[in-house]
Amino acid sequence: MERSRARLRWVRLYEQTGDAGLVCRRCGISRPTLRKWWARYQSSDEEGLISRSRRPLHSPNQKVFALEESLILQLRRERGLGVKQLRNELIRHHDLRLSLDTIYRVLVRHGVQILKRPRRWLKGTKRYTRPVPGDRVQMDVCKIAPAVYQYTAIDDCSRYKVLAIYRRRTADNTLDFLDRVIEEMPFAIEHIQTDRGLEFFAEPVQRRLMDYAIKFRPLPPRSPHLNGKVERTQRADLDEFWATIDPKRHDIEARLVEWQHHWNWDRPHTSLGGSTPIEKVCELIDRTPLADEISARYESANERIRVADYRLDTALGQWK
Repeated sequence: MERSRARLRWVRLYEQTGDAGLVCRRCGISRPTLRKWWARYQSSDEEGLISRSRRPLHSPNQKVFALEESLILQLRRERGLGVKQLRNELIRHHDLRLSLDTIYRVLVRHGVQILKRPRRWLKGTKRYTRPVPGDRVQMDVCKIAPAVYQYTAIDDCSRYKVLAIYRRRTADNTLDFLDRVIEEMPFAIEHIQTDRGLEFFAEPVQRRLMDYAIKFRPLPPRSPHLNGKVERTQRADLDEFWATIDPKRHDIEARLVEWQHHWNWDRPHTSLGGSTPIEKVCELIDRTPLADEISARYESANERIRVADYRLDTALGQWK
């Protein structure tokens, strides 16, 4: 508004004097500027002195239109997804690849970006991770719905994971899942880390681990932060997969397999620098030990049947 009033003074002074040089000297403007606003004043009167938008009429490279914006806003409103989750959801379900900045600008433009600002990554800090795939696999069970339990195993280094669903959390199901993990992980496993759930402490399960030359490493009680990667990936499963599907549908196992493939082969991970788990596995393939090397290092004399009671288990370990 203030600029429009200043322009109005310029053109009226020029209208009174007819001397462009005098107007430019008094008002501190150039002759092209005076000619521009004088022409607009003659064509549209005072309305012509209001600044016009410089937005181009055509944007050939524009990726987000009204349809895409409404889709982003709907996902944000109905499911509360963050920017990174929105990007993954758009790729997986809508074949729409948008950058994080593009999605963020859409949210800000519509006033729905209310997420907390991410913490700064301090220089010199290191993210805890094992050096090679298979060094440590975290395993856990999550209840999705009545009679629907998701077993999860995720590699600490590469974030490659294996999923399965069962009606109960039992030792028999744990044995079945363990065989599936051994078969589907694209590398040999040296350690398996779990919480102190009874389904992991059953003697047949521990015997099977010994047969595979895998070291069983249960966590102390009340320490879910030490199993952080499997806890976080289960949260991602709940937000990005289970929130979009009925856990009781007849083809739920096939849908879970598709989600597992998407996670391992297509979904970029910030913790991996934007790479996918399979890309991380391939990157470290030369340093990853083979099954024969892990078996040669395994010393069965150092392993024992663990018990779920932490105090008793610790005492037995010291006594041994």
